[in-house]
Amino acid sequence: MSAILLGILALPLLAALALWAVPAAIGDRLAALYGSVISGLVLIGSLLLWPTGGWFAYTNLLDEVLGEDVRPLQAVTNVPWIPSLGVRFHVGVDSISMPLIVLTALLVFLCCLYSLKITPRVGRTRSLIALLLVIEAGVIGTFSAMDLVLFFLCFEIVLIPMWLVIDIWGDDHDPAGRKRAALTFVLMTVLGSALMLLGFLLVYREAGTFDIVRLTNSPVLGGHGVPLAAAVLIAVGLAVKVPLWPLHIWLPDAHAKAPTVGSVLLAGVLLKLGTYGLIRILVPVLPDATVTIAPYLAGFSVVAIIAGSLACLAQTDVKRLIAYSSVGHMGFIVLGIATLSPAGLRGALFANIAHGIITGLLFFLAGAIKDRHDTSDLRTIGRALYARLPRIGALLTFACLASLGLPGLAGFWGEMLVLLGAYDPSDLLPRTTYLVFMVIAGLGTVLTAAYFLRLVRNLCQGDPAEHPSAAFAVDLSRIELITWAPLIALTVLLGVWPGLLLHQWGSL
Repeated sequence: MSAILLGILALPLLAALALWAVPAAIGDRLAALYGSVISGLVLIGSLLLWPTGGWFAYTNLLDEVLGEDVRPLQAVTNVPWIPSLGVRFHVGVDSISMPLIVLTALLVFLCCLYSLKITPRVGRTRSLIALLLVIEAGVIGTFSAMDLVLFFLCFEIVLIPMWLVIDIWGDDHDPAGRKRAALTFVLMTVLGSALMLLGFLLVYREAGTFDIVRLTNSPVLGGHGVPLAAAVLIAVGLAVKVPLWPLHIWLPDAHAKAPTVGSVLLAGVLLKLGTYGLIRILVPVLPDATVTIAPYLAGFSVVAIIAGSLACLAQTDVKRLIAYSSVGHMGFIVLGIATLSPAGLRGALFANIAHGIITGLLFFLAGAIKDRHDTSDLRTIGRALYARLPRIGALLTFACLASLGLPGLAGFWGEMLVLLGAYDPSDLLPRTTYLVFMVIAGLGTVLTAAYFLRLVRNLCQGDPAEHPSAAFAVDLSRIELITWAPLIALTVLLGVWPGLLLHQWGSL
């Protein structure tokens, strides 16, 4: 199985290099088909790998995360890489990383398929597909890395391709805006990465190793002092990527100016790098320091939930609204992690996957609406989407209901478990404080319902005669249906059968 993991790491990177090496005159449709085949093979490989890294339960997720009763990693490759620094090429998977790897492979595959509908511009799609494949390799590498230096390098591989996707393929109507959004994205994330790297170096100074498995079981990193400083640096660096309030300032513009496939991967995959790092590195490697800073992480999380929801209520651009909704949803995930409880951590892991699926679908739908109206401004699009684009309008309503946490759909379970975790946090944390956080987060769920229902009312309902300038465009296309169908199915499947994921992380 280690060969499969190495294969899905190397294949997209090698395929991207091969695509750049062919003549620039290659057809855009052929490039998109090539990317679909390569990403499809990566998806098949990840599904074959899942039974090895995913289908086994932990009796207590918290014990596993904190390094007690750890089950061995699967599909492991662990060889020297930079011996003089003690850096190893150490990769492996388990039930924490495996669902995220499959989610990444699925979303990249769907983005390549979706690229078949892009208006042909010779050479442009070829480079876009190559960048998407590089992003895939970097993200899967991050989710499987078991060495801090390797984690950092894979983490960084993702940044430049996404910067180029936003800068080159972003909003054609606002070149200055998309360049500013791309620059803000890369500067903020590089700053966060620099802080995270400094934290890793402090960890190495104390423990003498970059190996995450050894660090998880290392007694050297208990207590405070240097470990606390390292924990703060790592937490802030990862919080930029989440992004956690007030470090979210790069996100709305990046989403608003990015192309559809860029927004889907940014929300569905890249934001998960931050929360995964908190679970994989911060909590198990620096447990004592994490207990100290957890209430502060939780506090910023609930502020993110409320601030993101209030910002959504003020938006007139559908892509910016969905972007701000991600601030709130990611706040729920960080709150679950900060409870350090089995329920909260399971809720965070489940919500990570559910958010990637649902928000990916939302951005696909927002991109389809923008393509048909040449804008994502709600005032220009007009109302009565049900009458003008009935299938897309119905799917948008479905995705909004899933995102606001309607029971029976995937968005419900993660947030419910996070609130349960806040109600009963770790014994090491102040329960009264977390009860206040639970109440505030609960208010955030009400605000989430308010802004999504407001979006449905203002965009989908109404009399089409009130907006004669709004075009009756072509409704759902075949490529869009094929692309979105897996996300729709998973939203329902995980809503009615949450145990499909939850049983991997033990029983409550």
